[in-house]
Amino acid sequence: MSDTRSNDGPWLTIIGIGEDGPDGLTVESQAALADAEIVMGAERHLSLIPEIKAETVVWPVPFKNGLNLLDGYRGRPTVVLASGDPFWFGAGSVLSGRYERAEWRAIPAISTFQLAASRMGWPLEKTTCLGLHATPLSQLRPRLATKARMILLLRDGEAVGTLANWLVETGFGDSDLMVMEALGGPRERLRSRNAQGYDLNDVAHPVCVALECQGTGAVMPQSSGLTDDWFDHDGQITKRPVRALTLSALAPRPFEHLWDIGAGSGSIGIEWLLRDASLTATAFESNVSRAARVHENAGKFGLGGRIDVVEGKAIEHLDQQSIPDAVFIGGGLEEAMLQKLCAILPTGTRLVANAVTLESEALLANWQANKGGELLRIELAEAAPLGRKRGWKSAYPIVQWSVTL
Repeated sequence: MSDTRSNDGPWLTIIGIGEDGPDGLTVESQAALADAEIVMGAERHLSLIPEIKAETVVWPVPFKNGLNLLDGYRGRPTVVLASGDPFWFGAGSVLSGRYERAEWRAIPAISTFQLAASRMGWPLEKTTCLGLHATPLSQLRPRLATKARMILLLRDGEAVGTLANWLVETGFGDSDLMVMEALGGPRERLRSRNAQGYDLNDVAHPVCVALECQGTGAVMPQSSGLTDDWFDHDGQITKRPVRALTLSALAPRPFEHLWDIGAGSGSIGIEWLLRDASLTATAFESNVSRAARVHENAGKFGLGGRIDVVEGKAIEHLDQQSIPDAVFIGGGLEEAMLQKLCAILPTGTRLVANAVTLESEALLANWQANKGGELLRIELAEAAPLGRKRGWKSAYPIVQWSVTL
């Protein structure tokens, strides 16, 4: 968009407002409201401000419809009201990203997270803070562990009951929930319940929950190489020890994107995403049921929004995808695939390929001789019954080629 604004400064002011309404507004916020021609916000936010001369506009649902409406006020002194700190799981980042930096300013209020931490006496820097208004509860799964503390913003009162039931289902029914309604305002109410015995049916919006995890549910390790039972699969899965070595070779770094070619169950792409919240991936899988399984496995960890699944033969779809920082080939390894990748990938891209057949081993040996990199042979054996005693049962050896192009 072009840079349209008044000569006096930004036309748009994003004001954070708490449940205490006018009492919590700074002098700067009050002045912005007094000078505004237009004030937009949710009906609840508009009800919290004093009488003003400006035209008030209720922000419509869905949220995106309000953005086009706001565009129409561009250049006129306009205020948008948001809850607490607009840049902590709020609308601030959407609004600031829509306009030039000189067009807007923001005046935050105390966030719900700060208020909740102060009620609980929890150090905020050691507490996980998440907004779950429009994201699945499975996003919490990698974080569930005894003694873990989280402050969670929820959509409404019904969502608190859904959270309690989900904790029970995952084995963390002993967790303590402090249900906090309308923090910082005259309607503030705090009630403590155990997830297993949750019985509230009158929780009002806005609501957040301070969660202290307790239970015997499975805790996800922080290391690479989750046990195979974390994933639904039909046997087409990179097994745990090999997966750990593969993730080490891929060496994920913040803000990078992965191509997982021949994804199978999606275990490599999913473990890539688990390393850092900024990572993304594209999984290529030609088998319809396996492609669906990648979606399901990613959803179990709350990662569905960060991985794209491309159904079909990968080599036919590579040109339409965003260029990756790293590539893993777990299936469909062939000369044409390697030729294609080397033709389209920029210098510096990391490539890791695993081979199990003699033919694919020979292919990787030839490419390593020409392109360099490391060639690793992985031979694993597990103890298994052998008559009345035990012996070593060997798996098929894996040859892994890793190279920076």
